[in-house]
Amino acid sequence: MSEHQETSLPTHMPTLRVMPMPSDANVHGDVFGGWIMSQVDIAGAIPAARRANGRVATIAVNSFLFKQPVFVGDLLSFYADVVKVGKTSITVSVEVYAERNRLQASTVKVTEATLTYVATGDDRKPRLIPPLEAISGPV
Repeated sequence: MSEHQETSLPTHMPTLRVMPMPSDANVHGDVFGGWIMSQVDIAGAIPAARRANGRVATIAVNSFLFKQPVFVGDLLSFYADVVKVGKTSITVSVEVYAERNRLQASTVKVTEATLTYVATGDDRKPRLIPPLEAISGPV
């Protein structure tokens, strides 16, 4: 893990915000990495599903870096952005920031990851991603 470096939250809206509870952590109050990974997967799936205009499934975790520990009571903000669109797949970058010591407003980047999702039909088999013009609403 890298040295503690305070930062500020990105200026755009987070995809997901959540606060880990004691059941998400070990006896020392450190949040389980697997819990963080599942939240990253949820956050990444939101813009992927929007861009795919429907169901998506995670097919790869391309990279995952825990930069700082996460503690019970941290307010986590997940920022997810589509970085690549293929014929049936969508790659999403997710950055996670923790707001700590809310009275002192300390913010640190705790995790960054890149995941790939595949668009699937009702039969759960890969399907083509529609062109942007065919999608209604924000992407």
